[in-house]
Amino acid sequence: MEWWSIEVSGGRFQAARWKDAYSSSLIESALTNGAIDWAWHEHRWGVVLELAFRDEWQWEAFRELPAVKAALDAVPDPVEGLLIYRGRGGSAGTPAPRRPRPLAGAGALALPEPEEPEPIEAVGPAPSLPRTPFVGVGRAS
Repeated sequence: MEWWSIEVSGGRFQAARWKDAYSSSLIESALTNGAIDWAWHEHRWGVVLELAFRDEWQWEAFRELPAVKAALDAVPDPVEGLLIYRGRGGSAGTPAPRRPRPLAGAGALALPEPEEPEPIEAVGPAPSLPRTPFVGVGRAS
């Protein structure tokens, strides 16, 4: 299932009037061409129609319908007041949870400096180590 959004801006009053005029034909066209869900959202800047289709080709077929083209041509501001895109619109969340962003820079904290070992104080004479005879490796004569 993929969501698609049609955002119409141009002020709340003008966009709401456009929605009232074309909502029925847009929803009917969407449902008869495979839409499985839809929702209208009204904002202070305009309206958003969200449509869910199972496949992208169903969305493409919906966009090519004469009723849809007529509705999109009639938006209050067709140059700067119409946005059509994949995904949910307006202030809706993303369809998948956000992944954590990479940390800035190296993303790691500085490691603590290694501690200096404490000096060992000699209390008495150094112990003598046992001597082992040196066995050399050489050529046999």
